[in-house]
This record gives sequence, C-alpha cells and structure tokens, in this order.
Amino acid sequence: MNNKAKVERRKSKGSGLAWFYFRHPPSAFRLGLVCAAAFLPAPNAAAQTWPAKSVRMVIAFAPGGGTDIMGRLLSKKFSESMGQSFVPENRAGAGGLLAAELTAKAPPDGYLVMVSTASLSVNVNLHKKLAFDPLKDLAPVSWLASVPLMLVVHPSVPVRNPRELVALAKKRPGQLNAGSNGTGTTSHLAIEMFNQSAGIKTTHIPYKGGGPAQIALIAGEVDFRFSSVLSGINHIRTGKQRPLAVTTAKRSFLLPEVPPLSSFYPDTECDQWYAMFLPAGTPKEIIAKLHGEVVKALSAPDVKDFMAKDGAEAVGSTPEELAAFFRKEVAKYARVIAAANVKAD
Repeated sequence: MNNKAKVERRKSKGSGLAWFYFRHPPSAFRLGLVCAAAFLPAPNAAAQTWPAKSVRMVIAFAPGGGTDIMGRLLSKKFSESMGQSFVPENRAGAGGLLAAELTAKAPPDGYLVMVSTASLSVNVNLHKKLAFDPLKDLAPVSWLASVPLMLVVHPSVPVRNPRELVALAKKRPGQLNAGSNGTGTTSHLAIEMFNQSAGIKTTHIPYKGGGPAQIALIAGEVDFRFSSVLSGINHIRTGKQRPLAVTTAKRSFLLPEVPPLSSFYPDTECDQWYAMFLPAGTPKEIIAKLHGEVVKALSAPDVKDFMAKDGAEAVGSTPEELAAFFRKEVAKYARVIAAANVKAD
C-alpha cells in the first residue's frame, strides 16, 4: 500500500475521539479515563468537614454594645447548631479596623469570623495607610441587620420636617449647631451628608459618645443631631426632642410615622448596619454553610428580640449582596469625607 492509500485509510477511520477509540480497545479507554480523573481537583475535604474545631468569633467593638450582643447571640446559635464552639473575642479599636486587619491576615480556613458595623466603611476612608485592603482581603458572608439613625431637633427649633429645617439653616448659615457622637462617626457623617445634599452649612459640635451628645440636645446646647432610634425614642415620647426623619430607605417599625430623609433629599441614606466577614480566600463551601447558619439564626426568637430592642431589622443578605453593598458604602463615605474634608482624630 502506497503512502497516499495509508493516509486515506486513516481518514476513513475518523479523527479525534473516534480515532482514539479505534486505536485503543474499550478496556484501555476506560483506563485512560481513570488516569485522567486522578488529575482533576478533588473536593475541598477541609471545607466539607468544617467546622472540625472551635471557631474564633471576633467582635469589632467593646463588650456591652450592640455589636457585642449581636456577635455573642450568633456565637451561641452557631455553637448549638454546628456542634463546635464559636468563641466570642472582642477586638475593639480604631473604629473596627483592628478586628478587620486581624481578619484580613488570618488563614482563610473558616476558623476566624468577624462581626462588624458601618463604622468599618467609614474608617477605611479616614485612615489611608492601612495594612490591608478591605475590599480585597475580606470575604463577605452576610449583611446581618439594618439600623436607622434618626434626625431629631430640640423642641425650641421651630421646624416640623426636614425641608423646614433646611429653610431655617439657609436663613441662618452656620448658626445652627449639629451635635455628633464624635468626629468621623456615622452620626457625624450623616450631618455632612445632609449638609451636602441639602446645600446648607451648619456647625458641627463633636461629643465623646452618643450619651453626651444626647444630653447636649436635650439641654439645648445643639439644635439637631442624628441619633439611634432606640436611644431617642423615650425622649420623643416625653417631648424632649422632635423626630423629623430616619436615614434608612425604609421607615423604622418603632416610629412608622417618621418618613425617610431620602424622600426629601437624595443621597442621605445612612445605615448603622451589622455584617459578617471571613478572610478572603475562604472556600466557598464554608462561606455558603456559614451564610445558611446566619439566615437560620436571624429567625430565632432571642435574636429577633435583640433586633427589636436595638431598633434593627434583620436582613440576612447573600455574600454577593453584601459585597456589592459594602463597596457602595465605602465609595459613599469616601465622597462625603472628601467633600467635607473630615480628618481622623
């Protein structure tokens, strides 16, 4: 048989998989598949058995506050449902940055989980020289809860809604005093956001925490402030302060008659959220399993009770939804901080 005939004979036998099958009998073909399978990536055994030991639950703020209570409630729920201890560990400092850096640098194996708040998206902008990238080095798990701030005024301020407050501020530029929980806090940046959106100028008076700021408003030292709904609701009922708006897109279930500030002035949403993160690179199986546990825990009666007492509403977002929300929050506060030239204390 000449060379041309040999080529034609090969063509008649087909090519690709058919040609391989022709040249190799079925038993050899099956052996080839077995060998190829040996080189495929194996399922992540560690992820499938997670958690196989105790897990550190890092809480970004000091004991006794809302973040601490939230973190400890979830730790208890996870321990009960997963059969391994989730151990609460408070790592307060730098507005949540110490806990975030610890999380970002931890091994991505699921044995360190962080609970933090909206302060994280503020402080990554106030402190430029970070040892980690919050958008790259943290793996979002779930947006846990949404907590509104509330725009309140002293009873002597002759306004009944945000538009009237803005009109008064424009008549008296720089003369209205706005109290906050401190420079760089979300209560401060809510003031700056309001000023920028409404086109007004007010004087910021920082206090050392929400308690002193609340006392200052009741005493008439400041004209208005952004406070938590929970801390202000009793003073509203006694007539010591007047609510004008809430800072979330939805009304608060505690004060359903108070409208969202964004319905008057766009770009004034300011959510005191809680969220959960893992180190970047954590296997998706672990993230998915932890997210499922979060959703389950948020429906538990004691967690719901805490939410109600804190003025919070459960969210339980997917990891992807939290990732998008967190990017948006970081970018939002970057704009507000730059426009107001806010500096960290």
